[in-house]
Amino acid sequence: MPLFEILLLLLFVLIAFSIIWSTLAVGISPMPSSAKARQAMLNLCRDTGSGRITDFGSGWGHFVIAAAKAFPDRQITGYELSLCPYLTAYLLKLMFRLDNLTLKRRDFLTADLGSTSVLVCYLYPGAMKAIENKLATDQHRVDYIISNNFACPNLTPIKTLQLDDFYRSPVYLYHL
Repeated sequence: MPLFEILLLLLFVLIAFSIIWSTLAVGISPMPSSAKARQAMLNLCRDTGSGRITDFGSGWGHFVIAAAKAFPDRQITGYELSLCPYLTAYLLKLMFRLDNLTLKRRDFLTADLGSTSVLVCYLYPGAMKAIENKLATDQHRVDYIISNNFACPNLTPIKTLQLDDFYRSPVYLYHL
């Protein structure tokens, strides 16, 4: 087997291992929002003022890249633990020269939300409960939560969009 093929195979194995390891560590794999969900979340962001938008679990960067392009006058921050999706999003940020986008490779539950006005997420039920607990105990200025697919268990949305997709996926908007 030629050296190039061996290196390519090794790179593939390292990427796969990284994704599997981070999936086991955080409890969910990096899954991008669908194009319809991403557009719905961007539309909901339009009516939330001009403050910082923070994406918990920004993954491969699909939402944060689109948000940074759609809202060039707003600061966008993405948190992602998984290395490969984080690096992919970071390369896209550099490629598109998105100066209003900050990517952080760390646990969002340790994030300082002092300057965040809109929190966006596509996570899982356990993480939504953890976010509620964080918001209940931290000092923050979060005015809105936009969640793709998973509801905040103890909050009532002010708006719920049902997407026209196979699953009729909900996108929730909460005002705190």
